[in-house]
Amino acid sequence: MPIKAILFGAIFAAWPVLSQAQIKIGTVDMQKVFEGYYKKKQADEMLRQQGADADKVIKGWEDDFKKANDEYRKLIEGANDQAVSADEREKRKKSAEGKLVEIRDIEKTYTQFRRDAGTRIDEMKRRWQERILQEIREVIGRKAKAGNFTIVLDTGNRFDIPTVLYSNGQNDMTDEVLSELNASAPAGSLTPAAKEENPAVSLPKPGGADQKPGRIGFESPGPGEQKATPPATKPGKNPKKP
Repeated sequence: MPIKAILFGAIFAAWPVLSQAQIKIGTVDMQKVFEGYYKKKQADEMLRQQGADADKVIKGWEDDFKKANDEYRKLIEGANDQAVSADEREKRKKSAEGKLVEIRDIEKTYTQFRRDAGTRIDEMKRRWQERILQEIREVIGRKAKAGNFTIVLDTGNRFDIPTVLYSNGQNDMTDEVLSELNASAPAGSLTPAAKEENPAVSLPKPGGADQKPGRIGFESPGPGEQKATPPATKPGKNPKKP
């Protein structure tokens, strides 16, 4: 049985007892509060920037992969060139074999990075969502206690199925909660960002341009925390092999 059904079943079952006391029910639209909280907007921007940095690294590897393939093709053609000596053809053949190993190494590293990136971005998103939701619950708890509310119910969620089927709008604390959460927002952080003509996010977004292939190099800060500036690395250059 869904948790919501259990919750409402318990409320209505206890209603005769609760009605004898002065019950006060408040409502909060958690979806509205979550989307309107400035730290959520900061987190979105952080993830967008992480994605843009990752795209630069990935683009560099794609360029290296294409270049290595072109070189390999030329070496193969040279190894089959009957106009040169057999020794030279054998030399070019060995060079082609070495280039093929390099191509496979680039491809393996690239694939591993993208797989790790997907896992990493999901974990980052989960962590900041939990942190933000905890802060929202703390504000709701303080306001509920200050207002002597018996219970506070969520009137909104991501699936457009309201937890409360009817509300007259009274005792709704959504705007009060959101106002307190955004009271310390930095200047300009609540202004809608300008829409980008060419969004940078197109691939899994794990981290910065300084990271080596196949590994996530540094911890990303949570919403509202300052991001450490990583050392610059020129995109398109693969790390030296051990």
